[in-house]
Amino acid sequence: MSFDSPKEFREVMDKVFDLMSTDPEMGPQLRDAETPQRFEFPDVDMVVNITYAPRVEDGKHLRWDWSDDVDWEPDVQMKMDSKVANRYFQGKENVATAIARRRIKTSGNVKKALALVPITKGVYPKYRAMLEEQYPHLLE
Repeated sequence: MSFDSPKEFREVMDKVFDLMSTDPEMGPQLRDAETPQRFEFPDVDMVVNITYAPRVEDGKHLRWDWSDDVDWEPDVQMKMDSKVANRYFQGKENVATAIARRRIKTSGNVKKALALVPITKGVYPKYRAMLEEQYPHLLE
């Protein structure tokens, strides 16, 4: 239930971000929310910054960069292990509970980020289907 490597983690997360970005319902809602976020994953020594696309290109409503060298400031920062991220996208990790139990450490406008949770719930079955097909060792 853990990633084989940091490379696999990034590969899987790129796919899930793409799923959300190109989804006809989630993508526009996430873009319209205008909530830039920074995620840090210390166990795989990675950081990703995600924000809304200034204009939709190739059906993508979001853009992300696996560095801190970006031209936007995050409204919220979240720090979690890759296992927590994997559980979240499977619908097995409640963000509010994870924050309360310090499995996710936050700063910035957390309320704005929590407002995105209902939008992203649509990715859970798509993520699980992707794992079943391509990464069964990550299923919980």
